[in-house]
Amino acid sequence: MSGLAILNLIAFFAVLAYVLYLFTHILYSRYLYLKLGQEVDFKQAFKERLNEILVQVFGHSKLFKDKKSGIMHFVMFYGFIILQFGAIDLIGKGLSGNPYWLKELVFGSAYGAFVFMQEITVLLIILAAGYAFYRRFIEKLPRLKRNFKASLVIIFLFSLMLTVLFSLTMEAVMLIHKDHLSGYTLAHPVTSLLAGGLTGLSGGAATTLFYIFWWAHNLVLFSFLIYVPQSKHFHLIMAPVNIFLKRMDPPGKLNSIDFEEESAEEFGVGKIENFTQKQLMDLYACVECGRCTNVCPAAGTGKMLSPMDMIVKLRDHLTEKGAAITSRTPWMPAFAFKGTTANQLASATATVSEAENEAAASAEAKLEHAGYDKQLIGDVMTATELWACTTCRNCEEVCPVGNEHVDKIVDMRRYLVMTQGDMPAEATRVFNNIERQSNPWGLNRKERIDWRDERDDIHVPTVKEVDDFEYLWFVGSMASYDNRNKKVAQALAKILNTAGVSFAILGNEEKNSGDTPRRMGNEYLFQQLCMENIATFEKYNVKKIVTACPHTYNILKNEYPDFGLQAEVIHHTELIWQLIKKGRLKLGKEINQRITYHDSCYLGRYNGVYDIPREILKAIPGVELVEMERNRDLGMCCGAGGGMMWLEEDQGKRVNLARTEQALAVKPDTISSACPYCLTMMSDGTKMLEVEDSIATKDIAEIVVEALDTEQAMVH
Repeated sequence: MSGLAILNLIAFFAVLAYVLYLFTHILYSRYLYLKLGQEVDFKQAFKERLNEILVQVFGHSKLFKDKKSGIMHFVMFYGFIILQFGAIDLIGKGLSGNPYWLKELVFGSAYGAFVFMQEITVLLIILAAGYAFYRRFIEKLPRLKRNFKASLVIIFLFSLMLTVLFSLTMEAVMLIHKDHLSGYTLAHPVTSLLAGGLTGLSGGAATTLFYIFWWAHNLVLFSFLIYVPQSKHFHLIMAPVNIFLKRMDPPGKLNSIDFEEESAEEFGVGKIENFTQKQLMDLYACVECGRCTNVCPAAGTGKMLSPMDMIVKLRDHLTEKGAAITSRTPWMPAFAFKGTTANQLASATATVSEAENEAAASAEAKLEHAGYDKQLIGDVMTATELWACTTCRNCEEVCPVGNEHVDKIVDMRRYLVMTQGDMPAEATRVFNNIERQSNPWGLNRKERIDWRDERDDIHVPTVKEVDDFEYLWFVGSMASYDNRNKKVAQALAKILNTAGVSFAILGNEEKNSGDTPRRMGNEYLFQQLCMENIATFEKYNVKKIVTACPHTYNILKNEYPDFGLQAEVIHHTELIWQLIKKGRLKLGKEINQRITYHDSCYLGRYNGVYDIPREILKAIPGVELVEMERNRDLGMCCGAGGGMMWLEEDQGKRVNLARTEQALAVKPDTISSACPYCLTMMSDGTKMLEVEDSIATKDIAEIVVEALDTEQAMVH
C-alpha cells in the first residue's frame, strides 16, 4: 500500500471517529432531555408493536394517504436502504484501491446486477428529490415550509447522489485506461455513458478526480449524519422507535390523575418535564410535514392553533430547557453554534463552580443560574391555542410518525383548569351547571326524563319500572334536554319498541357522562361523575349499555373501565344494524333521497365505526348515498368536540359552517349523522347558510324510522 493510500486511510478513519463522536454526543444529549419526562410503563405487546412497524414504517400506511407524497417518500425510503450497500462498496473502493473488492468478497457473478440496481436507484432518488423540490418551491404546497432549513435536505440528497455518480464515472474512466475497457455496459447504464464522453482524461487525472468526488461524497454523507439528529430529520431515527413504543390503549384514550397522591402540588402539565417520556419522544419524531395542520379544523378555519407548530415549539422548548438542566449542548460541533440559546444555557450551567454546583443540584436552581424562565403555558403555548382544539384526532390520524397531539393539549388544559383556575367564562359556567344539575345548561335535573312523555306512541321504561332489561339506554344530556335531539331519542325509542328490544333508562338518576369536563381539563369533576355513574350501573346490575352519543360511547367503552366499569357498550347505529341483519327491523318504505353521511370523530377516528352507518343507509330502499370529499378517517370535525360545543368561536370561520359547506358541495337532500353534537352543528350550519328549508339534517335513527315497514307492529 502506497504512502498516499495509508494517508487516505488514516484521514478517513480520523474524520469518521470525529463524526461518530459528534453524532453520539447529540444523541446522548437528547436522550437525557427525554429522561427529564415522567416514566411510563410500556405494555408488553411485541407482536402488535412489530405489526405497527411493518404497516406504518415499511408499509407507509399513513404516508400513502397523500399518494403523491407517499410514492416520493417510498422511493427515498427504500432507495436509501438499497444505497447503503452501495455506500459500503464505494467507501471500500476508495480505501482499498480495488474496484472489485465487493465482487470478489460477496457478489461474484451477481455483481453486475448489484451495480445496475445501485445506479437505477440513484436516478430514482434524484427524481424523487426533484419532485420534493417541485412540491415545496414551485407548486408551493401550503403545508410545507419554504425556508433554507427545508431546502437543506434536498441539497444534501442531490449532492449525495451526484457525488456517487461522479465517483463511479471517474472509476469507469480509470478502468478504461487500466483494463482497456470500452463501450456502454448495461450493468453501468449511467456511469458508463458518462465515462464514454470523458475518455480524453488521463488515468492519473481520473484517479485524482475519483478521490475528490469520493471525499466529497463522504463529507456530505458525514455532514448529513451529524445534521439528522439536530433537525426535523431526526425522525429517520426516532419515528420507528416512536411507532414501536406507541401507546397500545384505544385511540385518544386519556390517562387518569391520581388525586389521592398527597405529594402532588399541581395537576396537569405546566412544565415540559411533566409530560411523559413517550410524549416527549413525539417531539423529536416530528418531521414537520404539516399534514396535521393541513387537516386540523381549527387551523383550517383561521384559529391560532397549529398542531405542527405546537409540536415544534414544545420540541424547541424541551431542547432549550434540557440544555440548561443537564448542562449539555444539543448542537455539535459546539463552536459552530455558540450564539444559539440552548448552547448559551448549557454553557451558563456548565461553568458553575463545584461549590455552586452542589447548591444548584435541583433543576430549578440550575435554571435560575442560567437565567432560563420561559414558561410552558404563556411563553411557549398560549391558552388561546389550547382552547381552540376540538380533540377530533385528525392530526393524529394522518401523522406518519405516530405522534399524539390531543393528550398533550388536554394535559395543559388540566393545568389551566385545576392548578391555575384559568379558563374561559363559558367553561366555568358549564362546569358549575354539570356539577349542580348534571347537564351543561343547568336545567333542572328532574326534567331529564320529560322527553319521553311528549309522545304517546313510544314506551320508555326506567330501571325502576321494569323487573329486568337487556340494555341500559344511556340517553345523555343532549337527547334529554335539547329540543332537536329529543326527536332523535324518540326515534330511537320507536326503533327499540318496534324491534322488541328489552331496555330501560335511568331517568332522573342518570348523570352527565363526564366527557365534556374531561376533555376541557376538569379531570376531578369527570372522575366524580364517573364513579357516581358506575355505582348506579352496579346498583341495577347493568351488563349492556347502548347510547346514541359517540362521546358518551367512547368514554364509557374506553375510559370508564379504568375506574371499574364492567359492561358491554354499544352505539345505537351498531344496535340498529344488528336488528336489521336479524330481521327484527324491516326497512320496506322507499326514501328517494340523495343522502350524505357526516362521520363523527368519536365514532369514527376514536372507535373505527365507519361502515355500519353507511350500511344502514344503503339498506334503505331508494337512498342514494353520496360521500363528501373529506370522509371516513379523513372526515372533518363538526367543531363541537373537546368542549367546543359550549365555547364561543371568536376567531376565523366557524368550523361547523366550513363542514356544512363541504356537505352541500355534493348536493344532498339530507345531511345525516350519528351524533347529537354533529346534528346540532350541521343543523346550525344549514341555518347560517339559509338552506334549512331545502336541506334536511337528520340522525340515522330518524331516517330508519321513516323507512320502517308500515306493517311492522310495534312491540312494547
